Amino acid sequence: MSRSTAARQLAVTRPEDERLPLLTTLGYGLQHILSMFGGVIAVPLIIGGAAGVTPGQLTLLVACALFVSGAATILQTLGVPFFGSQLPLVQGISFAAVSTLTTIIGNSGGGTGGLRTAFGAVLVAAVVGLLITPFFSRIVRFFPPVVTGSIITVIGLSLMPVAAGWITGQATIFVDGEATPNPNYGAVDNIGLALLTLAIVLVLSKIPSLSRLAVLLGLAIGTVIALVIGKASGASVAGASPLALPQPFAFGAPIFEIGAIISMTIVILVIMVETTADVLAVGQVVGTRVDSRRVGDGLRADMLASAIAPVFNSFPATAFAQNVGLVALTGIKSRFAVAAGGGILLLLGLSPVLSAVVGIIPQPVLGGAGIVLFGTVAASGIRTLSQVRYANNNNLVIVAAAVAFGVIPVVAPAFWDNFPAWFITIFHSGISAASIVAVLLNLFFNVFRPGTPTEPSDTAAGRPVQVTADEAAVLGGGGAYRAGSPDTVGVEIIRERDAAGEDQLR
Repeated sequence: MSRSTAARQLAVTRPEDERLPLLTTLGYGLQHILSMFGGVIAVPLIIGGAAGVTPGQLTLLVACALFVSGAATILQTLGVPFFGSQLPLVQGISFAAVSTLTTIIGNSGGGTGGLRTAFGAVLVAAVVGLLITPFFSRIVRFFPPVVTGSIITVIGLSLMPVAAGWITGQATIFVDGEATPNPNYGAVDNIGLALLTLAIVLVLSKIPSLSRLAVLLGLAIGTVIALVIGKASGASVAGASPLALPQPFAFGAPIFEIGAIISMTIVILVIMVETTADVLAVGQVVGTRVDSRRVGDGLRADMLASAIAPVFNSFPATAFAQNVGLVALTGIKSRFAVAAGGGILLLLGLSPVLSAVVGIIPQPVLGGAGIVLFGTVAASGIRTLSQVRYANNNNLVIVAAAVAFGVIPVVAPAFWDNFPAWFITIFHSGISAASIVAVLLNLFFNVFRPGTPTEPSDTAAGRPVQVTADEAAVLGGGGAYRAGSPDTVGVEIIRERDAAGEDQLR
């Protein structure tokens, strides 16, 4: 085999296609699931509580959420034609839909009838999302590094309240249907347990042989400590059944109401924006090419899973941003490891006893690990922004405004409360707000004016570069190539200047 042929084969290998030994794959997959388990079960717990369902029905909602999340993750990572981005993305039940779903349930009288109306709205809205995906995915060209870096940074920042909430607990709890102050809110022992878990993760990250499993081991050790000191209990495992198949439409046939469908369609659009951002973010972290077709395949998988979810008594699924941070932190880019995690989620949904075992992990332990996971997402965004050119343009203004709009819901949750409901649905999500503002400002400053390159935030976009003979061996040809454009073997030529001002090929 010639050197040029070997170089070609190396160039077209995607990092996300790495295959690891079976046990290693399962271990990394389990790590992904443990880091997002609390987020998955939180949504059905909140919505089920709002509907006032029985404990048995609430358990069913949780099991179905795990089952749907697992199936959606497998579809997203492994993929079939036209469905699945084939990236290491974990799919889970979306937080973005919680407020709208609880409103729909309340307006429909709560109980089983409210859930059926919610399921009907999700089903129709997801089908609408599936139909518009071919048009929606084309916006990927409007996501240069100045946009993606801003969005990724906001993803990390907007997730920090989730980690903090896991540690402190909720300020109010419901007792006999009435909201009362939580006496354990912000308890010192819970914060101490979270910080201890964080310290364990950081120490393990320092050990080369254990660094990639630092989060998994940190969660395991933190849970053992919690059991010893009485902050966790395994009592729920004893009464759980080993197997329970999900029953389609267990609460009855869905009910279709036009108002609920319209409001849920707005939420689906927000979820599509967030999923687009997550697909671009994980592509940046992995270091792989993500084009509009790949974004479209990811969105179709997202919408198909969301459309099927109500059939199995669950809610819209979306890519989980916290797991993007885990990919960045551990360096494990294999989509097959995440697919294994999807298989574990699927089994947890089919086996209440297994989900009860994982459910032993107390939320302060999850929050301690979440601090470094979510912080890593923000750091990845900052790293992307460091590659943006800020001289003689308005890229700094784009970043400033996008990040500001993204963190407003974090620092002032009631900021938009007096605006129309549809507006609140969109801008109460920091990720969707940052995405919309960044894209619009990039269009305004960098696209809709004469003489601006297609990707002005690229360090050398649109500039012709001359490749050397060695570079031509990789590219499969010679002559001038245009920076930022794909060559004949699918490799992008990107020129960057090093500290000495010399062009470097990456």
